[in-house]
Amino acid sequence: MPTQSHSLSQSFTQSLIENAWADRALLPNADTLAAIHHVIEELDKGRLRVAEPPATEGGEWTVNDWVKKAVILYFPIQQMTTLEVGPFEYHDKMRLKTDYAAQQVRVVPPATARYGAFLAPGVILMPSYVNIGAYVGEGTMVDTWATVGSCAQVGKGVHLSGGVGLGGVLEPVQAAPVIIEDGAFIGSRSILVEGCRIGREAVIGAGVTITGSTKIIDVTGPEPVEYRGYVPPRSVVIPGSIPKKFPAGEYQVPCALIIGQRKPSTDLKTSLNEALRDFGVSV
Repeated sequence: MPTQSHSLSQSFTQSLIENAWADRALLPNADTLAAIHHVIEELDKGRLRVAEPPATEGGEWTVNDWVKKAVILYFPIQQMTTLEVGPFEYHDKMRLKTDYAAQQVRVVPPATARYGAFLAPGVILMPSYVNIGAYVGEGTMVDTWATVGSCAQVGKGVHLSGGVGLGGVLEPVQAAPVIIEDGAFIGSRSILVEGCRIGREAVIGAGVTITGSTKIIDVTGPEPVEYRGYVPPRSVVIPGSIPKKFPAGEYQVPCALIIGQRKPSTDLKTSLNEALRDFGVSV
């Protein structure tokens, strides 16, 4: 539990952020600048998160709107600068993360993570990208050309396969970020955006696209069960399509199909292999 002084400090920081959000003329104020920089530093170190996981399994995540506001306000107070990283040159407003060895994070060139994104010990970044405000949990693999968008929340032991795209969510500030819970496996070239939530240990097959409004249909029972933007824990999901009527006629539109569940009696790796064999899911 935070101490009273820490709680008061965070409350004061939050009030400064909220005031500056309402009145951008306050941005040059020294206290406001200090508050914004403090929030980004706390995000970078993982002491503060854009969204907090539920206290109990099955609960709802809590989005810290004011933290997202601080991230947005960070952009206009930064100046463009040239960064030289070995043979590479960048021209941007944002610093890059550094000191990976001390953080026990493996980073394969030319992977990039912005300052203000948290990478827990044991994270592996293949040539990939992690944006500001993101949180990547312990032991997670971010494979080649995968992108973790701004404020996305990725749990422990997750595998983001090659080319996976997790969308960034900054505005509107009340919108939930993309959330990938512990132990999920996200197949190659899957696109997960608009605040969708993937439950723990779910298997998302290659090429699945899920937005906050995508129909996710459980077809394992005698009647379909529909979700929107949410994949329940341990679900095995593949791309699908459903008919939809338009003025010009009826056409197929994308959806996602839940075709089974990981077996609770097996460990994570074995369970994944069984899911691929039992249901023929490509990852």
